[in-house]
Amino acid sequence: MKIIQALILLLPLFSFSQKEKIKSLDINLTNYDYPFSVQFLELNIQRQNLKMAYMDIKPDNYNNKNIVLFHGKNFNGAYWETTIKALTKEGFRVIVPDQIGFGKSSKPDNFQYTFQQFAENTKKLLDHLGIAKTTILGHSMGGMLAARFTLMYPETAEKLVLENPIGLEDWKLVVPYKPVDWWYESELKQNYEGIKKYQMENYYDGKWNADYQKWAELGAGWTTDPDYNKVAWNSALMYDMIFTQPVLYEFKNIKSPTLLIIGTRDKTAIGKPLVSEEVRKTMGNYAELGKKTQKAIPNSKLVKIPNTGHLPHIESFDQFIKPLIVFLKQ
Repeated sequence: MKIIQALILLLPLFSFSQKEKIKSLDINLTNYDYPFSVQFLELNIQRQNLKMAYMDIKPDNYNNKNIVLFHGKNFNGAYWETTIKALTKEGFRVIVPDQIGFGKSSKPDNFQYTFQQFAENTKKLLDHLGIAKTTILGHSMGGMLAARFTLMYPETAEKLVLENPIGLEDWKLVVPYKPVDWWYESELKQNYEGIKKYQMENYYDGKWNADYQKWAELGAGWTTDPDYNKVAWNSALMYDMIFTQPVLYEFKNIKSPTLLIIGTRDKTAIGKPLVSEEVRKTMGNYAELGKKTQKAIPNSKLVKIPNTGHLPHIESFDQFIKPLIVFLKQ
């Protein structure tokens, strides 16, 4: 009995030590080092002066081909480190923006988030860098943006790559709408334990390792900052954007050669807690969604990565990078 009581008394200390382990990060990640040099593009949009962070890595063996990497909603450009190294080794110039509201980019107090605005911001960046043509690769939410960019700027998007993109189904058809204030209150409750639990269940099928831990800690670092409410508000606005601005109905209009890289274990879908168990089972079935999307996008190819969840470039890197490089060199 005394041993049990002692363990109970120690539980708060274990919890405290975990919180101590999380490095507090300011909302623009000025105290977090990215794997490559970060530059900033000044943008005057929606009556605000904002800064868009980006990495631009041009290798010595540059092959005159470019690729832009769009991050997902729960991430930023830093998680492309291994991908950047592999692509630059092959001679590709790699451009990795943090979209407004993400990573090291500005976190505006008031902003109307649209995929069209993100796409236009990225086009301004490419014009600034003198890049006329490039492959566009998007993961998760970045996949929705990559599709929108390709539709808006077909002359720029030579090729399109979608890695486990969200938005392959229209959730608003089955999930009840929640206002931005609801998402905001939900985001304010975020912490390391919640982030890890979500990612372990939805991304990694119960698995966990130091690499997964690194990205969970990066997201959790924000939650300890006094200005985290700004991050939470921007995140809430983005949830509304994702939920209300589907792009899948326009897949048929994509002209660029397209590669779909799909981890078939993925079950990611927004709004699962808001629906019945019966409806939940029908959501986020990437094994089927990948095949359906490949049929919807003309001139597209599907690469399935079995036993892999939402982040192939983190969980199954070799299976992700090999077909990507083959596609880029075609």
